[in-house]
Amino acid sequence: MPSPGRAELDAAGVTDPGLRAAYATCRALNAHHGRTYFLATRLLPPERRPAVHALYGFARFADEIVDDLRDGRPAPDRAARLDALDAELRQALAGGPAAHPVLAAVADTARRFTIDPAHFTAFMTSMRMDTEVTDYATFDDLAVYVHGSAAVIGLQMLPVLGTTVPRAEAEAPAAALGVAFQITNFLRDVGEDLDRGRIYLPAAELAAFGVDRELLTWCRRTRRQDPRVRRALAHLVAHTRAVYRRAAPGVGMLEPVSRACVACAFTLYRGILDEIESAGYDVLHRRVSVPARTRAAVAVPGLVRALAARART
Repeated sequence: MPSPGRAELDAAGVTDPGLRAAYATCRALNAHHGRTYFLATRLLPPERRPAVHALYGFARFADEIVDDLRDGRPAPDRAARLDALDAELRQALAGGPAAHPVLAAVADTARRFTIDPAHFTAFMTSMRMDTEVTDYATFDDLAVYVHGSAAVIGLQMLPVLGTTVPRAEAEAPAAALGVAFQITNFLRDVGEDLDRGRIYLPAAELAAFGVDRELLTWCRRTRRQDPRVRRALAHLVAHTRAVYRRAAPGVGMLEPVSRACVACAFTLYRGILDEIESAGYDVLHRRVSVPARTRAAVAVPGLVRALAARART
């Protein structure tokens, strides 16, 4: 019996050995780094999974350049690496040779599903911002970053998932879901981001509760909590729940065979907000996550719905 990865590539009609290896690289990145996304992707029909792995794999590959502090490279060096990646991506998307397996897979996916190259341009713009910008004054300022880092991911996914309405109608909720996932990450990872010198939570929202970088750093360093921080985070969790509500109608706009996948990711990622709340908003000292039993409780019914949807096609 072929491995799940091989079976997915067979179903997708990917026969070239080099491309199969490239997609396998992306699948491994998704499995290792994106537990929630990988679990949700398993609910898609096999022929659609490699494209999702490619899109996730590329995003992760670029993000690693930004966040890799182990080699001590300064921001200008990381920016230069991003510039090189951008040039290599453009070359691959234009049909030229790919400098890395991840680029080969994502370029093949972009061609197969006619994904707008502008989405990749916007993504790379936000990745460059991470080498220059360390905080954001308002949600409007942050919106520039999350458009490229998150909203366009939802837009890239739409051609892969398929829609039952004109694609343009599904774009706003798809983009909102990408943003909701991203802000959820910001809330979950606020301590780790602070260690990297970044704060993705808008300064104006924090200041309304008497919170600033100095207080967050003190809480992180001393492993102590502060009621002002808890109130600010509670406010931002409520804001993020509202973004999920804007995104929710988009699930029903997808092709039936794709709905279980997105509904699973939606439920599990929104569940991170519940875990943050249950932890008393103590995210500066530990990384909260949705328990495995909860992931299983969401994924198993999702699999049943996914199989039923495939049987009807």
